[in-house]
Amino acid sequence: MTDNQSLVPVTGWAALVPELMVSDLPHSLGVYTRMFGFTLNYTRPGFAYLSLGRAQWMLEQAHAEGAWLTGPLERPYGRGIKFQIVHPDLDALHARLTGEAYPLFQPLRTETYMEGDTPHTQRQLLVQDPDGYLLRFTD
Repeated sequence: MTDNQSLVPVTGWAALVPELMVSDLPHSLGVYTRMFGFTLNYTRPGFAYLSLGRAQWMLEQAHAEGAWLTGPLERPYGRGIKFQIVHPDLDALHARLTGEAYPLFQPLRTETYMEGDTPHTQRQLLVQDPDGYLLRFTD
């Protein structure tokens, strides 16, 4: 990872962009780009901005003097939160993860969720990133 590298410009900023503290930024960046299919938009020392379709994502290298840490980071990070991310090719993601023996938190399956009386059906799979954040990829 190089300093202030601009790879793919962001054409519009999302209204909500999670910023995840990570224990090993180069490793996490590799997993997010190579395994999960995110695009690296730009990076600067200790930070990376990623996107996947309309989802935008930030990763920051955790450090002891982290000004925005609200408490100690203990694995798994992000306990109690999961992120739903629409993936442009869920079948390719699933094939890549299983081909690399990446652990699935929940295998690819179809789920139906109710919104009042309206059913919404989606395929989904769940994985944890290298620090334990729970990601639910859907189609």
